[in-house]
Amino acid sequence: MHTTLVSTQQLADHLGQWRVFDCRHDLMKPDLGEQQYREAHVPGALFAHMDKDLSAPKTGRNGRHPLPQFETFVRWMGAKGLRPTDQVVCYDAANGSAAARLWWMLRWAGHQAVAVLDGGIAKWLQESRPVDAAVPQLRPTSYPAKRSAVTFDVQAVQANLRNLLLIDARAPARWRGEQEPIDPVAGRIPGAKNRFNMDNVQPDGTFKAPAQLKRELEQVMGGRKPTDVIHYCGSGVAACHNLLAMEVAGLTGGKLYAGSWSEWIADPARPREKG
Repeated sequence: MHTTLVSTQQLADHLGQWRVFDCRHDLMKPDLGEQQYREAHVPGALFAHMDKDLSAPKTGRNGRHPLPQFETFVRWMGAKGLRPTDQVVCYDAANGSAAARLWWMLRWAGHQAVAVLDGGIAKWLQESRPVDAAVPQLRPTSYPAKRSAVTFDVQAVQANLRNLLLIDARAPARWRGEQEPIDPVAGRIPGAKNRFNMDNVQPDGTFKAPAQLKRELEQVMGGRKPTDVIHYCGSGVAACHNLLAMEVAGLTGGKLYAGSWSEWIADPARPREKG
């Protein structure tokens, strides 16, 4: 069972045996990923749309990519024909953040046999591996989900600010509040440390070695246990990349605040910090 990363060679060796999901997503062009999927994808892959499948409707107060209701997501799993015995592989066209969102959500539903394709479709194409445009037709299932991964909602974060170790996955300039290209307010949740999710990967887009990730993440954690860590970002996507990096490093037990900064700032009474 693969639970963190798989290589392009491992996936190539199991095409037709493993379940594959294409999670490509462009924040500024939300339908581009699905368009790219329909043009060409890893054979056998189904598409997982960040906004339509992996997020709930936005209300203006619940962030840009709020988690769907648990039961709604489980129904989506069944509609995609997932079975508890399936090995799932998720990929995207960037550093793996969008794929990591589905990775985390499947674990949330109790499906542990899920991994992210290391290097994504970029590495797959660079190695001249096969793609096609066929959309698989799979028989729906009734997935016996069991809630597993722990989430923190905005009330829990606000009530425990002094006790939590918050790690912000956004770029350092956004964490410091010097610039904010996406959300209407710049800054961070008070006390949050910064671990830019792009620092988890090497220049070729593959993850750093587990030992290196462990050293770097432990430095950010400052002696705290992995189970003390709550990850957030702008909208609960890049934070999943840091959760994946911690699992790769053997630092298990981190939690997700899915609403993240975009939900936090929806209430002007919530405290903010810069610098």
